[in-house]
Amino acid sequence: MPTLCDQAGTVRAGEELDLDRLAPFLFEHLTYNGSIAVEQFPSGHSNLTYLLRLGSRELVLRRPPFGSKVRSAHDMNREYRVLSKLHGTYPVAPETVLYCGDLSILGAPFYLMRPIHGMILRRDPPPGINFPPEMARRLSEAFLDNLAHLHRVDFTLIGLTDLGKPQGYLERQVKGWIERYLNSKTHDLPEVERISAWLVNRMPVSHHTALIHNDYKYDNVVLDPDDVTKIVGVLDWEMCTLGDPLTDLGTALAYWTDPQDPEELQEIRSAPTTLPGTLTRAQLVERYAAITGVDPGDMSFYLTFARFKVAVIIQQIYYRYAQGLTHDERFAAMPERIRALLRASWRCAESGQI
Repeated sequence: MPTLCDQAGTVRAGEELDLDRLAPFLFEHLTYNGSIAVEQFPSGHSNLTYLLRLGSRELVLRRPPFGSKVRSAHDMNREYRVLSKLHGTYPVAPETVLYCGDLSILGAPFYLMRPIHGMILRRDPPPGINFPPEMARRLSEAFLDNLAHLHRVDFTLIGLTDLGKPQGYLERQVKGWIERYLNSKTHDLPEVERISAWLVNRMPVSHHTALIHNDYKYDNVVLDPDDVTKIVGVLDWEMCTLGDPLTDLGTALAYWTDPQDPEELQEIRSAPTTLPGTLTRAQLVERYAAITGVDPGDMSFYLTFARFKVAVIIQQIYYRYAQGLTHDERFAAMPERIRALLRASWRCAESGQI
């Protein structure tokens, strides 16, 4: 079903690659015949992803966004190293090919990886795909099981012990994301101060450490077009680290809209998680606990934090747009999405419900 697979297209204005510099570098390090053609994957709001056609060979190039102020979120060498060590144990992680830290080539570090062909779900299933309740249930189960599988990877065995500092992870994360919001602030939003204070005062003690993705959601997983309940790839590893696995589960929940959620969350729903048969957020947590043996404790803290974090990620993207550092018109409507996420975050904090 090639028409259902994620397709690359025309490169957005202002995000072109300098082929006069890139082509000689690729020719020196790779084996291929024919000319170079470049397309860009249209989705994704952070690191930029391109499809390179080197004759008959296809590779994917990842580079930081133009004009980003948050260098730590776009460390290409770190992302490349994680994937290079992870792929053998967790094969749905992309297989890397080549890293370049020479800024004279593209003005920023970048790396190449092999493409993962498959289908990516966005807001609604693509035309021609029917999701009966049993299929929706199996897909949501596979989504959760795959995250639990990642959290059970022995990061010591694959050489990623130094990827992060688990001690104090949650405290650093909360304070760090509050600072990120303040550094990219464009509007006065009253929920930010209330949520920030609540998170600092209600922070639980972390009891577990795992390799975490930090942006796990439906549109970062690639599905087998012949069996859409089978995950064949997980994308966007820029925020992967060692930390509290419940923060990873919380992030997945932040992107997960339940059928009974308020209309403003339904409007910004980014995945078909309201299909009949799909597990609810509460059912995802229950299944996660059963598989991993990890006590989820008060998941309302982790969901409150995750919704705040997603709002800050979008705020950072919008800040680049507001500053004229990117001209992608998708970003113009982001303030309303930020407000909706902050309101949802505060409702979770007040109610204690996920």
